Amino acid sequence: MAGRIKAGFVQLLYYLQDPQHVARFQQLCGVRGSDTRDSLRNGVQGTRRGDVHNGGGDATRRRTAGAETDTEKRNNGLANGNAGENVNGDRNGHDAQGSAVKPSRRNSLTGDAGQEFLIENKFLFYLFTLGTELGNELFYISFFPFFMWNVDAYVSRRLVVVWVWVMYLGQCTKDVFRWPRPASPPVVKVEMFYNSEYSMPSTHAMSGTAIPLSLFLLTYGRWEYPMLLGLSLAISWCVLVCLSRIYMGMHSILDIIAGFLYSLLILVVFSPALDIIDTFNRTHPYAPLMIISLHVGLGLFSFTLDTWSTSRGDTAQILGSGAGIALASHVNYHLGLLPDPPASAFPLQPPSFTLSLIALCLLRFFLGVLILLATRAVMKALTIPLVCWVFGIPSNDVRKARQHMEVELPYRYIVYGTVGLNALFLVPFLFAHVGLL
Repeated sequence: MAGRIKAGFVQLLYYLQDPQHVARFQQLCGVRGSDTRDSLRNGVQGTRRGDVHNGGGDATRRRTAGAETDTEKRNNGLANGNAGENVNGDRNGHDAQGSAVKPSRRNSLTGDAGQEFLIENKFLFYLFTLGTELGNELFYISFFPFFMWNVDAYVSRRLVVVWVWVMYLGQCTKDVFRWPRPASPPVVKVEMFYNSEYSMPSTHAMSGTAIPLSLFLLTYGRWEYPMLLGLSLAISWCVLVCLSRIYMGMHSILDIIAGFLYSLLILVVFSPALDIIDTFNRTHPYAPLMIISLHVGLGLFSFTLDTWSTSRGDTAQILGSGAGIALASHVNYHLGLLPDPPASAFPLQPPSFTLSLIALCLLRFFLGVLILLATRAVMKALTIPLVCWVFGIPSNDVRKARQHMEVELPYRYIVYGTVGLNALFLVPFLFAHVGLL
């Protein structure tokens, strides 16, 4: 009996991992491979199985950038050559079958631009592009600072703790399982940037679950708003991010389910400890030493799990940002900057949305982002040559130099640690002195 249940469970896992389900969902949403259009025009039925697409095997054959196989060179040739041209020789990218487009960003490791594909439903394309961006760097760079400067620093500090642990554990788990992305064909690679990372679990699904649910749990009761509204927004956010990863051809159904459940498990474990962690970071005299040691140690451990890839840098970047924000909360507490409101002020009332309030929020946001971008540029220009010099690694080719753990880990950690520190300390400090806080 137990053996039959185990066999059935394994069979279910294989079923949920089948890339055909991803391909069917894409077709249902109006995504077609460019070879479908070519086959129809030439009177050929079916898909040309001999073509090489941007398969899920990228993650199973990791190596240093530039060491391309003959197959990849052939793919890159297609991506940079005739992939954007239709059979009539024009490049307008449109025909009766839909709009022909290519992935917006190249593969971050190999530089592969990907294959052309057809979009028959532009609304779903833009909707799921928005959904997948909710898990990308640009969203975090925008969302967390805006929330810190304009809404609630208390909530943002705890939200960042959740984000760091969810993303760190998700990336490390990927390197333990080492499952490839869904195979293409049959899947169409609408996105290429993360195609060289492993697939299981989906860290987009993990962050897309943890961030909205934590935001709801941290704000409900602290801020006055209808519970149904907050819960509906959180669920909608989660569903949109999870479905977007299947639409993009980046994850199987199993990856998404595993990411969702894994994220819930992490929330169950870490949510009760958020108050303890935040209080320690702010008040304990040895907090700065513990914060730096812990985040550096976690980064070193993650770099031992697998060879260099974009996820190594992402992990160090997340840890650096988390460390910087935790250090800033310690500094703010001792300087009395961004104090938490007294218990008598709860529940907090959302302010009236006036033009002056909107203008003030936007001004804070744009000025703050300019400071963070300047911080990142200066620290990047200083850190990479310095670290290369310390470890004796040539710095003339930055991309190649950053494939060394000795360069990538300190670079990401120092640069984004400084960005995180400035986001929660320097920017509010300057705002307070010029009357914007």
